Amino acid sequence: MTRSELARRLGAPADLVAEDRREPVVIAERDPRRFMTALAAAAAQGGTVMLAADTWGESERRQLAALRNLTAITPATAAGKGWLCIPTGGTSGQLKLARHDEETLAAAVGGFCRHFSMAQVNAVGLLPLHHVSGLMAWMRCALTGGEYLPLDWKRIEGGDLPALPAKPQGWVLSLVPTQLERLLSRPAAVEWLQGFRIIFLGGAPAWPELLARGLAVQLPLSTGYGMTETAAMVTALRPEEFLLGARDNGAALPHATVGIGEGGVVIVGADSLFRGYFPEWRDRRPFATGDLGRLDERGHLHVLGRRDAVIITGGEKVDPAEVEAVLCGCGELGEVVVVGLSDPEWGQVVIAAYPATAQPVWALVHQAVALRLSPAKRPKRYVPIAGWPVNEQGKVNRAEIARRVSAQS
Repeated sequence: MTRSELARRLGAPADLVAEDRREPVVIAERDPRRFMTALAAAAAQGGTVMLAADTWGESERRQLAALRNLTAITPATAAGKGWLCIPTGGTSGQLKLARHDEETLAAAVGGFCRHFSMAQVNAVGLLPLHHVSGLMAWMRCALTGGEYLPLDWKRIEGGDLPALPAKPQGWVLSLVPTQLERLLSRPAAVEWLQGFRIIFLGGAPAWPELLARGLAVQLPLSTGYGMTETAAMVTALRPEEFLLGARDNGAALPHATVGIGEGGVVIVGADSLFRGYFPEWRDRRPFATGDLGRLDERGHLHVLGRRDAVIITGGEKVDPAEVEAVLCGCGELGEVVVVGLSDPEWGQVVIAAYPATAQPVWALVHQAVALRLSPAKRPKRYVPIAGWPVNEQGKVNRAEIARRVSAQS
């Protein structure tokens, strides 16, 4: 696929012509329709395109401005590759722009369609389009001739659940775990969710109790693994596997390979791999992620947590994701972030931060912790955080949480 062909499929007018652009174009539209129009036009007109959020604060805007001023010529830019820069920062808070183009995006869409046996994708969009999960939901529809229907999450959460027109290939939806939890609390929303062919669950680990609730009402859930650098998912569990009891991140999609490297690090090889962080260039060698995992006998990936997030307390290693799953699963703390705080005696101590608006029954929290976690993994302190910092996708800013916890100590 060429860049002009991608622009056409995204809906760019036929009379747009390429321009000799020296400075990157920044698209920071909150309204999805305006975002889609702007990106289609930018794809047709050439040059580097940077995606952004109009809700970013001063720090992110300053970092974006600094990146926009870089003009290095690399093998990617010389060949017209890596022109679409998608923001990522993981949990560090440091903005990076992962470089993609028509080839990496098309590879991701093709692998997705073959994995799920879908000739055409029709998707309801609830996630922001500057984020790779929201962007790729649209791309799958555009590149397969399907329909992309952007909806407002607040209206969906409030009970405005539109009837979707019948499609031979059905409809798919992407949610983060907190969104699914809120929808599962209302029967009408559950009935609406049951009408989807696939519901992708990502952005953060889903706790076991949430998955059990989804299974109880027979939701076609799909958990997977991917990131901005891979143009979204490179492994995925099919809904039929989830409904039969599988609880992992699924097998690799046809366009990707997933392996485990030294120290248990997840290594991804894929035709959808990014071209480097702007303005840098990388070749198509496999990408060592910051995640730890294992592959089972079926080749399914089990993500075990972040390599750089392990807490070492008294010589014991603690995975924050495991502690968070227990705390979320007890039903008293819907959202929680576990961090390690420096301590002169233990090296680090386990601290659990939660939204200050929560009103947990602490006896039930402590009961769940005592039952399911060894002493080293049990939080030594619970810290309420006012103004719980999340982005438009509902993903928490862990770096900011850690900063606030440290400031309160």
